[in-house]
Amino acid sequence: MDKTIGENIAGFDFIAFRNEMEMELSRIIKWWLTYAVDEKNEGFFGEISSTNLANAKADKGVILNTRLLWGFSEGFLHNKNEDCLLAAKKTFEYIQKNFLDRTNGGLFWLLDYKGEIVNPKKQIYAQAFGIYALSNYYLLSNNEEAILLAEDLFELIEKYSFDKISNGYYEAFTKDWQPIADLRLSEKDVNASKTMNTHLHIMEAYTKLCSVRPSDKIKSALSNLVSLFIDKFIDEQYHQRLFFDEKWNSLSRTVSFGHDIECSWLLWEAGEVLGDDELLAKLKPICLNMAEASLNQGIDETGAMIYDQFEDGHLDKEKHWWVQNEAVIGFFNAYQISGDERYLKAMKNVWSFSKEYLIDTETGEWFWSVLDNNEINKKDPKASAWKAFYHNGRMCFEVMNRIQVS
Repeated sequence: MDKTIGENIAGFDFIAFRNEMEMELSRIIKWWLTYAVDEKNEGFFGEISSTNLANAKADKGVILNTRLLWGFSEGFLHNKNEDCLLAAKKTFEYIQKNFLDRTNGGLFWLLDYKGEIVNPKKQIYAQAFGIYALSNYYLLSNNEEAILLAEDLFELIEKYSFDKISNGYYEAFTKDWQPIADLRLSEKDVNASKTMNTHLHIMEAYTKLCSVRPSDKIKSALSNLVSLFIDKFIDEQYHQRLFFDEKWNSLSRTVSFGHDIECSWLLWEAGEVLGDDELLAKLKPICLNMAEASLNQGIDETGAMIYDQFEDGHLDKEKHWWVQNEAVIGFFNAYQISGDERYLKAMKNVWSFSKEYLIDTETGEWFWSVLDNNEINKKDPKASAWKAFYHNGRMCFEVMNRIQVS
């Protein structure tokens, strides 16, 4: 993709926008290094409130830690931030020491605050984030252990999770890779054999691994995932079906706008990494139609992106932090591959809303969400098993990487 040159288009100053992202990223990283480091028990606190108070005895999740490893690695790769380098190294060592199952392979799901195993299950979503993070850490460290571990996780997913009969990937397993009754990522999810969310992040992880250590096997697996999104997940309205049984019978018609716009750019990124012009030509209208559906149906009168549309048509109009982050990237990507300035305007509106309501301009990081009445949700934490600086940090990195400066 051609990078956007820093110029004023349709009243939009790309350089100023890039500078905003640079400053916001600096604030986010500073917050994590100030409030999140667990000096007593190593690693990072498992939960920090909206008022920056750490719960020192909160469990520590593998998603939080792999996302932090990815984020700190990206922080160093971006501008050689030495604090990020040190944090990435410590996070890698913590994951190796505490989350890595040296007997059965793979990453455990949940530890207590002291690093003891609470839930040893092998959630495939988590293994994917391990690949994503370790591949990025390898880029900054050239640590062969990191990339070999990423490749081991890839092999484990392909060995145990890939459905050789019906295609796709099963959700979860016991610690020794046996079938498990509860496959869900969280309590709100359908207990389904295959989900869009896990496949989306396997695709994201395989895209990263393929860009770092390409092989015929990883390219083939990534190409297959792209095809699965085209053939199975994306429906005729350019939304995604979220939950399936093992034979690909859909179990839900709920629309997740944040996942739709996120998929629109991750799918395009996968096509770019595969380097197949014919595939990109096929993906372009699909990715743009997904962005268009998100724009037309997922943006409300505030200019921000709402959360869900349920099967009965009811809308959940809460504005979650991560949904806005993905909307900024997704609309920017749609603008870059189409030249349609409506996407640029949509991106600007989402960012304006985020600055006004979601960013804690006093002490840093982002609040969880804004309620339908525009009240800021301060009940949910700034950091948790699900909330690292992956979405908002990645938004900053993506914008900065897409805007060239001389």
